[in-house]
Amino acid sequence: MNDLSKYTSLRVGGPAKKIVHVSTEAEIIAAIEESEGSPILIMGGGTNVLIADSGFDGTVIHISNDSIKAEMDACSGATLTIGAGQNWDEFVQTTIDRGLAGLETLSGIPGSVGAAPIQNIGAYGHEVSEFITRVRTYDREEKLVKTFTNSQCEFSYRSSHFKEHPGRYVILDVAFQLRQGEMSDPITYVELSKKLGIEPGEKASVMQVRTAVLELRASKGMLISEDPDSWSAGSFFTNPIISQQDADSLPNSTPKWPLNDGRVKISAAWLIENSGMHKGYAIGGARISTKHVLALTNSGSATASDIAALAKKARDQVKEKFGITLIAEVNLIGVEI
Repeated sequence: MNDLSKYTSLRVGGPAKKIVHVSTEAEIIAAIEESEGSPILIMGGGTNVLIADSGFDGTVIHISNDSIKAEMDACSGATLTIGAGQNWDEFVQTTIDRGLAGLETLSGIPGSVGAAPIQNIGAYGHEVSEFITRVRTYDREEKLVKTFTNSQCEFSYRSSHFKEHPGRYVILDVAFQLRQGEMSDPITYVELSKKLGIEPGEKASVMQVRTAVLELRASKGMLISEDPDSWSAGSFFTNPIISQQDADSLPNSTPKWPLNDGRVKISAAWLIENSGMHKGYAIGGARISTKHVLALTNSGSATASDIAALAKKARDQVKEKFGITLIAEVNLIGVEI
C-alpha cells in the first residue's frame, strides 16, 4: 500500500494509486511523460501539503534529485545551482560551510529546494526571491524544459508564477546568487535582533544568525522532530494583506506591517489567538501547537479530516470576529476547508 502519510510532515494522507521515485532530471521528465493522462502529484519533502484520508487517485512523483553545482567568483560571490530534491535546510547549512551569506535567516524552513520558489518562502525579514537568479522547469503544457529569470518568476508574498499556474511547471533546479562573507545583512526583524542581543539594523555572524533562527523556530514548534507538537506543515495560513482602511478598523494592538503599495500585512497568528482560539485547542487528533497558533499539528492519531476541521474552525472564527478570511498556505490535496 502506497500510504502517503509516510511522506508528509503531518503524517496523514491515504494511499496513492502509484508512487514513482526519481532522482535525476531525465527520470523526472520521463516519469511525468509516462504518467500524462492521469492525475499527477509532485512531492519533495512533503512539508507543505495536506492530503486527504482517501489518498490520491493518480501518480505521485517523489523527487529527490539533490545535485549541487557551484561557480565561485572573488568579486561577485557564488552562483549555486541546486537540484529540486535537495533538502532546503541542508542546503542553507552548505552555503554557510562554503563561507557564503544571505540565506541564514531562512534556516530551518522544512521542505525541498524545488518548493522554495513556488511558495517564495520567507522568514525573519527576507524572502528566497532576493537570492534566486533563475529557475529551470519542465513545462507540462508545452512539453519542454523552460527557464525563468527572477523577474519572470513574478514573485510576491508567498506566491509566484508557478503557484499561480498549479500543476503546469515542475521545478528541476534553482540557481542562487550569494555573496561571500561571514557577516549577515543588517538584521531588521525585531524578534531576531533581540534574540541576537543586537539593535535592529546591526549585523551578526551568519552562524550566529542561523543558530538564533533555529532556536526561535524550535521554540515555536516549527522544527520537525519526534515531538508530535512539531508534526505540522509549518504555518498553515498566510498573513492576510488588506487595505489601509480595513487595517485601521482593527484594534490598535493588532500587529500591522505597511507595504509599499499602500496595503497592510496583518499577523494571522494574532487574528487566530484573538478570535477565541488558543494554543492546544483540539479537534479529534488534530491540535493547535502549544507553541504557535499557526502550526496545526498531528498529536499522534489525527486524520486529514481532523486537521481540515481544525483549520476550518480557525478560519471561521477569524472571519466572524474580524471579517478577514484567512488563506491556507498549505497545499490541500483532495481536502477542503
